[in-house]
Formats: sequence, structure tokens, C-alpha cells
Amino acid sequence: MGESQGDSDHMRRQGSTGSSSKSGELSATSNSDNLGIVYQGVVFHVGVNSVGHQFCHLRYLRVRGKYVEMFKRDPMAHPSEKPIRRGVVGQFLVVEELGRQKVNDMDLYVLKISSRVDDKRMGQIACITAEDARNWKAAFQQAKEEAEADLRVGSGHRLIDETNEFKLDGHRPRIRQYARGWSKLITIGTGPEGLLRRESRVKHEDMSDGYIQEQDGDTVEQHEWRCVYKVDGIRILEDLSTYKVDKIVMMKSMGVIDATPSAVFEMLINVNDVHRKEWDILTGDLELVERVHGHLDVVYGTFDPKYFQRWQSKRDFVYSRYWRHDLDGSYSIIQVETSHKECPPKSGYHRYKINPSSWEIRPLKPTNGVGSLRSLVTQTMELRSIGWGPWKKRYYSKFNESLSFMFLCQIAGLRDFFAANPELAHEALMTTLPKEVDRPSGRSLDVVDSREAAEEFYDAIAAEVPGEEDEDSDSEEKKPKVKVRKLKNIVWSLMLGISAKRRPALEENGELMLSAQPTEINITHFKGTLSPAVGNKGSNCWADPGGKGFMVRGKTYLKDNLKVPASDPLLKLLAVDWFVSEKKVGLVAAHPKCLVQSEAGKELPFILCINLQVPANPNYNLVLYFGAERPIRKGSLLDKFANGDDMFRDAHFKLIPSIVEGYWVVKRAVGTKACLLGRAVNCSYHRQGNFLEIDVDISSSSVAKSVTSFVFGYVASIVVDLAFLIEGKDEHELPEYLLGTARINRIRLESAVPFWTEPDTDTVSKGES
Repeated sequence: MGESQGDSDHMRRQGSTGSSSKSGELSATSNSDNLGIVYQGVVFHVGVNSVGHQFCHLRYLRVRGKYVEMFKRDPMAHPSEKPIRRGVVGQFLVVEELGRQKVNDMDLYVLKISSRVDDKRMGQIACITAEDARNWKAAFQQAKEEAEADLRVGSGHRLIDETNEFKLDGHRPRIRQYARGWSKLITIGTGPEGLLRRESRVKHEDMSDGYIQEQDGDTVEQHEWRCVYKVDGIRILEDLSTYKVDKIVMMKSMGVIDATPSAVFEMLINVNDVHRKEWDILTGDLELVERVHGHLDVVYGTFDPKYFQRWQSKRDFVYSRYWRHDLDGSYSIIQVETSHKECPPKSGYHRYKINPSSWEIRPLKPTNGVGSLRSLVTQTMELRSIGWGPWKKRYYSKFNESLSFMFLCQIAGLRDFFAANPELAHEALMTTLPKEVDRPSGRSLDVVDSREAAEEFYDAIAAEVPGEEDEDSDSEEKKPKVKVRKLKNIVWSLMLGISAKRRPALEENGELMLSAQPTEINITHFKGTLSPAVGNKGSNCWADPGGKGFMVRGKTYLKDNLKVPASDPLLKLLAVDWFVSEKKVGLVAAHPKCLVQSEAGKELPFILCINLQVPANPNYNLVLYFGAERPIRKGSLLDKFANGDDMFRDAHFKLIPSIVEGYWVVKRAVGTKACLLGRAVNCSYHRQGNFLEIDVDISSSSVAKSVTSFVFGYVASIVVDLAFLIEGKDEHELPEYLLGTARINRIRLESAVPFWTEPDTDTVSKGES
């Protein structure tokens, strides 16, 4: 049922927290001495109940091994508390970040938990910060991996028994066993006290119906940054290389802020924060116009320049904001001027054109290993060459009196604000409760009996049981005393100046049978719908850039996090197809007209076909074909990937994107960080004959879909490099090597060729594994 106003007020007095343990501890036949981790914390359970009313309840969630439980209150503080929802994370679990959404007058970060094989089984939880949402996603992913591991050894066969699925109106499960020997409790979020602080910061105003980095990634980029100003402890730099090429000036300001990246991000993204005016002199008055989706919105702002420029009218502006959260804990915000029907020109205001800009917030280790986590904040802005610039004589330069200069100085205000309010600087820290910390005597972690472990967790958060609110007894909860211990922040390493003289991946990894006679690959025998590039320039064509511009995990990565320049790719790019279709197209390689089925294709020992399914209206398919000149060596990492199971593939299939040429805003939006495609989006694998096809469904992720839709507006003017590889997780899988690379030059949407007529279904499905 819908929640009362009292329940709503109680929600605002609560926060978010988290924990972990190995599934071996949770099994009736396991060794209780095994140590593990338990993820637990407070989340908001949101959805629609059986009578059609929307609800948003504060709940306590616990993830241990492959088991998930939901409580009304903290079971550590209330030993008699029993779970109201529980189940097992199945191998088809999908956790998707829906981004920032308005829930019960609060801006929360929503996670959708669903099943890949059943669209009806889904539910949502919401978190206070983006970092909390990312941590919960990682906790569920770890639970899924443990469930998959059980399936491999045959101990988890009951997970897929649909006759024992969790029932929403079922009785509360009994507790039959207790876990012992758990080594670490990881709390996600800051607990109920987090919302107490946030209550004074957020204005709870009703919206009318009309309102709905530094490059530290896995590619190598060259910049010519020169410091031109130093103001209030921040540096302002100019990118000389950009001006030489694009006839525009790229400026950026940089500063170190004593606050976590999550705290800085929340301060920048939250338009309702009453403290914003204390540090932001330009965009302090912001209003949310429309939330397009969880990672993209439109805002309107006003600014009075009377303290800076005399005889100037008031200014207003409208711009869109796209944001993302990377796996290394960094945040990026892209801001671009736009227009909106709800924001026509206003009398008494001059519409100011916001320069395209970006914020990059990257975590820094504490000084000398002591203290709290800090952030390196970089604001980058595009400036046209009219009105000022270093290319003009110095006495004509008025940059330090311009609004652009004031925008770049916002970091100084943000830094001083957090210095004056240190209690707001570390709200989103993840805290750890080590084993030696005292716990209430006689208090054990209750677990689910393995004989009752057949229920899945998708339905466990899909809806509330009618009348559940009547059972709530939200008495005052004691704040748990925890010992804060900072987690080690793993920073991507960039190794520069290493000699490019390295043997190709073929010899280093022995992935192919070197003793076999190689098959000559002549790319002129493979015809795709997209033409190969002629020379270094061109448009609407493809090329093979090689591995020179990419960084991969080195042999010692597990010890020192060191990444090294990639060697030549293992497979050769044969051709590229560019299709358009009204429906989603899959299993392209099995089509009789596909080049894989040609005489030249059948002669190759192995072909990797990657089908990027691009959502649009109509849909597009970018199909890349990579060939091997020798057979795959039995027992190699490539053999395990090509002939193994989908669980292994999802956990290892990785993409490194790079915008080589194009608008800098698009470069920032795409980023250069590696992405595990099997985790980020739905991937379908088809192993037939001499080929493996991977169908990558970009529409299955709201984040990937939003990035794609943004890039589509610039696709005809950008050059994109894509590198595919198998992620090395263990020492025997390192160093990493590239499977294949592809460069797409300024592709035109209208050049896409209609997909071939569908072949006979029996022909396509024959032999599929």
C-alpha cells in the first residue's frame, strides 16, 4: 500500500549502509571455518504493489555469497529481526543502473534487478549516492559469480528449478543455520545518520507537472597543456594541440579537494542543495527542467552580473548534463548548451550561451597514506577564438575579466566550501568493520538453509505483500558504532616511455597452434558493406589501427596494477558490415550471404564476429569480422573463451573505446576506460563451425544507450577506435593481449545497407551451441 507521511518522514531520517561472505559458509555441508565477506546496508525498496499504489520503503539489505535477504530493520541492532524477503541470486541475474531519479521527493540512484530470461521478473532498489549504487551492483555481481561457480561444480542445480521459485505471498522462511567465522563486514553508505545531515541540505519542493579527467584510461592520448594562470591555488591550463587542429581553445582548471569523489559529484549534480550558493557564484540558481533519463537531464539557471560587470542585464541559460560513474570511482559530467520548450526567452534576461564544458572527478590517495580520500577535480571548457586569446597581443587579452574565467575558477569555491564544512566531505565513504571489532555477544548472522535456497531473488524485490505496512514497527534504531577503515583505492597505472618493441600477442601467449601451417589471409577476398580506408584519411570506411594506442594489463598487474602498451592484435580485421533494419538482427555469421559462409571464410580456422546492435529508429548493426591464420591451441585462454560457457565469456569479454578524432565533448562522453561488455550489456554467444559470433545488445543498458544516442549526433565527424580483448584476472592469464582492433572513420547513417532477407530458421539454428 502507499506509505504514510510519517513513514515518509522516517525515510528521510535514515541513510544507506552494506557487507559479504563466501557461499561456502552458507551451505549446510560447508566448512564453517571458511572466511568471507558480507555486504549489507540500508536501501530504498521502490515499486508498485498489488493494488497499483507506488511505494518507497526503507529496508535493510544483506548479500552473503549467493544469498540475499531483506529486513525491515538492521538485524545487527535487532537480533530478533527476521527477513521479509530472501532468495538466491541466479545465473540469469541482470543488475542495471537506471541513474538519478526522483523518488518520493528525493533524488536517488536506482538499480533495476531483473532476469535475462524473464522480463516479468524485476524489481528496483534505490540508493542515496551513485557510489552506493555502484557498490551494491558489485555486491550482486559477486553473488552471481558464486552462483555460477556452484553451477560449474554441479552444486547449484536447484537454482534453475522453477518449481521452487520464490513466491511473493509466501510465508516467512525459517532460519536453520548460523554462519560463523566471517572475516569482514563491508558497509555500503553511511548509515541512517547520512540522511540526518542531508535533511538540512535538500529543499523538498514539489515539481509541477511541466517538469519532468584527466585522461587516466586504457588508451594513449597526446596533449600539449601549458599553464597560463594560477589563481587561488588552482591552475588554469591551455591545450595548444587543440587550437592548432580545431581553431578553438581548450582551457581547463585543476585543483585538489579534500572530499570524496562521491561528495564532490553530489554537490555538483544536485540543483536543490541549499549550500550551492555558498560556493557557486554563477550557476547557484539552478532549476531542473526535465529529467530525460537517469544519466541525462536539462537545467535552467539565472545569473546577475552586477558584482562583476556594470550596466549589464541579468543572464539566464539552459544546458543539458550527461554524467557517468566509472569503475575506478571517478565521475564525469558533460555540460552542453541546449534549448527547451519550457524555457523560452524571458523578459529582463539576456540568454547566455554556456560554453561546452566537462567536470572530471578522480580519487586520489591520502597524503603519505594518512588521512581521508581526496579528489582531483578538473573542469574543461571550450572557448572560441573571438574576443581574447594568447595568440593576440597581451594588452588586448581580457580573459581574466570574462565569465569563462569565472567559470573555471569554480573549483576554488568548491574547495574552500569543503574545507569549511569537513563533515560534508566524506559522506559517501565505504567503511569496513574488521573481525576484531567487538560485536554484541550472542549475536550471529542468520543464513538460509541450503535446502530452501531454490528461490530466486528477482521476485523478492518486485513488489510488497499487501498489508506489509501494518507489520512495520519503526522504532528508534541505535546507531552502530563502527571503526572506520579506508579501503585501498586501486588507481589505473599508466606506464609511459616503454619501448614499443614487443613481440606480437601470437608468440607471447601461444593462443594459436604455431606448429600448424598458416592460412594466408587476403582481405580482398572478404567483401563487407563498408569499404576499407585508402590511406590515412577518408570517411565512411574502416581500417585496422593495431594495438599501438591501447594499454593492457601487464604480467605483474596483480601486484603493482601496472599497465603496458599493447602489442599487435592476435586476429586480423577482415571486413566490416554496416546494416540497417527495423528489427534487432542477430546471428549474422550464419546467414548464407555473410562473408563467413563464403569460400574464403570457410577456409579460415577461426573467425570472431562481433555484432554491435545499435538501438535507434530504425536499428543499426555494426558487424566486425576478425580472422585467425592458425587453429586455436587447445587449453589456451582463447580456447576457453571460444569453446567455454557464457559465464566465463561474460566475465572476461572486454572493450576499450577511443575517439581518435572528433569533438572533444564526445571524447569526454565516451571516455577511454575499458568496459566488460558481458557485465555492462546483454551479450549472446553463438559458436558454430569455424566462427564465434557475439551479439552485443546496446539497448539492454540505459547508460550504454544514452551514450550511443549522444554520439549518434556526431557520428559523421568522428573517428572511433575499438579494441576487443579477454580480461586477465589470474596470473596465468596475464599479460593481456588484444584479440582485434578496428577503426571506424566518419561513418554516415544513410550509407547503411538493409539487412539481407532472413534465411530459413532451421538453417540458422543448426549446430548452435
